[in-house]
Amino acid sequence: MKTPFKPRELAKFQRTLLAWYRRNRHALPWRASRDAYRIWVAEIMLQQTRIAAVLPYYERFLENFPDVHSLARVPQSEVLRLWSGLGYYSRARNLHAAAREIVSRHGGDFPGTISHALSLPGIGRYTAAAILSMAYDVPLAALDGNVARVLARLFAIRGHLRGPGHWRALTCLAEQHLARSAPGDWNQALMELGETVCTPRNPRCAECPVAGHCRARARNLTGTIPAPRRKPRAVRVRIAAAILRDPRGRTLLVRDPGAHDRVLFSRMWQFPAIEVSRQPRVELENHIRATLALDGSSLSLEALPAARHGVTFRNVTLLPFLVELPRLPKPRRSRALPLEALHRLPVSSATRKLAAAAAMRDAIVH
Repeated sequence: MKTPFKPRELAKFQRTLLAWYRRNRHALPWRASRDAYRIWVAEIMLQQTRIAAVLPYYERFLENFPDVHSLARVPQSEVLRLWSGLGYYSRARNLHAAAREIVSRHGGDFPGTISHALSLPGIGRYTAAAILSMAYDVPLAALDGNVARVLARLFAIRGHLRGPGHWRALTCLAEQHLARSAPGDWNQALMELGETVCTPRNPRCAECPVAGHCRARARNLTGTIPAPRRKPRAVRVRIAAAILRDPRGRTLLVRDPGAHDRVLFSRMWQFPAIEVSRQPRVELENHIRATLALDGSSLSLEALPAARHGVTFRNVTLLPFLVELPRLPKPRRSRALPLEALHRLPVSSATRKLAAAAAMRDAIVH
């Protein structure tokens, strides 16, 4: 698809949007410098995650790992521990692996070419373009969901953004309209416009600096462009978890290779757990007897308040059960520690919710 702008119109469009961005941009910590490391960490954290949720994690992460060398030196478990609660933990694993590769192959500097950037773990086309344009002024257009929505409305491209051929057409438009003299600011201007003004629902067209160029607005189509993407039907899942505890107040965490672990507990430390159907207490008891060698033990499972948890299209109900034992078992790949010391290990937000149910029960009892 070719741009409908004539050269002068395109230059005016670019000047208008850049001026708006420079007046109105949010003061975000990764915008305080052109440090590729800080920009890279931010871009990884921002994948599928809101800015408000990222900010406290970003600040804490940089306090612990101020540069790529400090990140590359630590074990992966320490990176996961600081990432705990942010979700999508493959991002943290890839970030750590990429840091080690940057130190070993690129002298500690984020590579400045698209081919080398794309060779790093966890770096796709959008992320590479965003980092290189913001840190090094490489003239690359960064196309994410916000930018795609802005372009779809500007040029009245119907259908959902990732429909057949649509993303390719939007990629071409993004490249054609890139302000090559300021690619980093330009990419951020389009992102910020999509996030704050040209929003998915109820876009604030009266506040848009480039509303006069928008075909969707001229044709009264902003409510139907882009078309909503069909979401997969929600799947309901119930996970029962055993919070084992000995007289010293210690609990047991394991590294369970079960299928639910990859989705819900992200292959990190977790309470012994199993997906259940009709009889959660019975199914969980059978599971822990079989996996923790508790065949001869007398078990009493105390049901704790359930918790809700969402993972992509899964609606998960967490069913915690407190199991008091005279002595904790010692299965392979397990850790025993006080419940209040859970923060010392990398755990998912689902595990934190289960622990919170036990802490709430103790507070009521005592």
